[in-house]
Amino acid sequence: MSKPSEKVQATRRTLTDAQEQGGFAPLLAYLRLSGPGWLQSAITLGGGSLAGSLFLGVLGGTSLLWLQLVAIGMGVVMLSAISYVTLSTGERPFRSINRHINPVLGWGWLIATIMANMIWCMPQFSLCFAALQKNLIGQPLNESLFSKLIVSGTILAATFCVVLMNRRQGIGARIFDLFLKALVGMIVLCFFGVVVYLSTKGDLNWSTILAGFIPDFNQANHPTGDLATLVDSLPEPIREFWSSKIMKEQRAVMIGAAATAVGINMTFLLPYSMLNRGWDKPFRGLARFDLCTGMAIPFLIVTSCVVIASANSFHAVIDDPLKSQDPDVMATSEFYAGAKPLLEERLKFSNTNNFSNIAKMPEAEKRIAVSLVRRNAFQLSQSLAPLLGERNANLVFGLGIFGMGFSTIIILMLINGYAFCEMTGTEQGSPAFVAGCLVSGITGAMWPLIWDGPAKLWLAILTSSFGMMLLPIAYFTFFIMMNNKTIMGAEKPTGGKMTLWNVLMGLSVLGALAAAGSAIWEKIKPIFDSEAKLVPQIAGYVVLGFTCAFIGLVILGFILKKPERKASAE
Repeated sequence: MSKPSEKVQATRRTLTDAQEQGGFAPLLAYLRLSGPGWLQSAITLGGGSLAGSLFLGVLGGTSLLWLQLVAIGMGVVMLSAISYVTLSTGERPFRSINRHINPVLGWGWLIATIMANMIWCMPQFSLCFAALQKNLIGQPLNESLFSKLIVSGTILAATFCVVLMNRRQGIGARIFDLFLKALVGMIVLCFFGVVVYLSTKGDLNWSTILAGFIPDFNQANHPTGDLATLVDSLPEPIREFWSSKIMKEQRAVMIGAAATAVGINMTFLLPYSMLNRGWDKPFRGLARFDLCTGMAIPFLIVTSCVVIASANSFHAVIDDPLKSQDPDVMATSEFYAGAKPLLEERLKFSNTNNFSNIAKMPEAEKRIAVSLVRRNAFQLSQSLAPLLGERNANLVFGLGIFGMGFSTIIILMLINGYAFCEMTGTEQGSPAFVAGCLVSGITGAMWPLIWDGPAKLWLAILTSSFGMMLLPIAYFTFFIMMNNKTIMGAEKPTGGKMTLWNVLMGLSVLGALAAAGSAIWEKIKPIFDSEAKLVPQIAGYVVLGFTCAFIGLVILGFILKKPERKASAE
């Protein structure tokens, strides 16, 4: 214990000396000592953020850029509150929640975190394999199960070695920090470089891009971007058809943007990564700075660049074959397969089954249909190949995508190690930590057997529903802790500071609650649709039962907690 104590004392002296010097000294000290914020950045810049940003650009162009700004802003507020509570009390949050708030909330938080770490590790391995196969290595990697398992095993070994560097304080932990910062920096440079290149070619309208960062909450009810103009040009019955299609996807992508900025496991990572470094009360300012510079800024740069590049390549963009009124020519378009079901559905809406008329539909409707088709990062790299060159496009996007998946795997394993230590009541760095890391990593590496199989649907439904439901509950739990005099003692903010904290935290809780409610409603909605297929209906009943059961347990936990408080008070 002496070595960590000496290290903490030395770091504290560095912060104190920097404050006394003034000027740029505190900033330089913060930059040198930062760490946990970069861990948050490494996990939030994962496959979910990549997919969400891509579709934001496809669907809304650059008019939806403000979503990422608002989402990460709410996340920074709540994570700052979590850091303030943790560093002020010095207590492990899991034990503090169980003792002072509600053990159901504490255990729910822990279990949801472990589930999220294990399940969402699988698509990150899949993303890394796809980046290697499609962009970086190519032909030597095929789609065989053997290739997938060998590559995944190699990635697991590499990520596990990196995680072990953070097991103990010292040079290993320092190398771990530098490695993650370099990885995040590489991701930022890859996607930022694409936007810079597009800008030098004169392909970007910066006034429109900057306007996209101004929040427009009417976009929750109306189409936006070029699609709004296209829809307005259509006659009324057809306008309503396309508006409903667009708004269903637009609301979903707005919810997704809020959900992927900060996940349930990120609320677990932050307090334990700080405590593991020996941070305490004097580090509260550093923690807030770290979240802004290490998490928020890289997240905003990367996601904004992906949205801008995606909007430039895909938003209301079609190729010449799709414009053709000749069915045979139209069928040769690369967009045809994705747009065809939507265009056929539109013809059914007009009471016609003559699908040969698809080619004769107005160009505006074809552009709308194409913008409702989800794309992936590999299609984006292909679309930019004429500008960047095929080799450069593959290298830039391959490194960026691989880095996102690789860094997220590292952090998911790290969080699971922390969670297993809390579950077993052991110290960080113990065998339980190693076991937790391996459980998450091995589960992720088995993605060809699990994630590609029939279990994928149910694993994703259960984990996303539980995690989405727990996120506002986790936010609300720390909201209660911040306002609890018993927990915070003399460190509880008062007066105007407390009011400001409560307003900002309240907005973040409401935002998370709205996102969770909308996501859960989308899952259970098929229950009330007589024409829905059997599997979505069963999934709806599972989610509804799961949600009701957990809420019931939370209420029961509060009821049973009251007598214990009275007894302790007496």
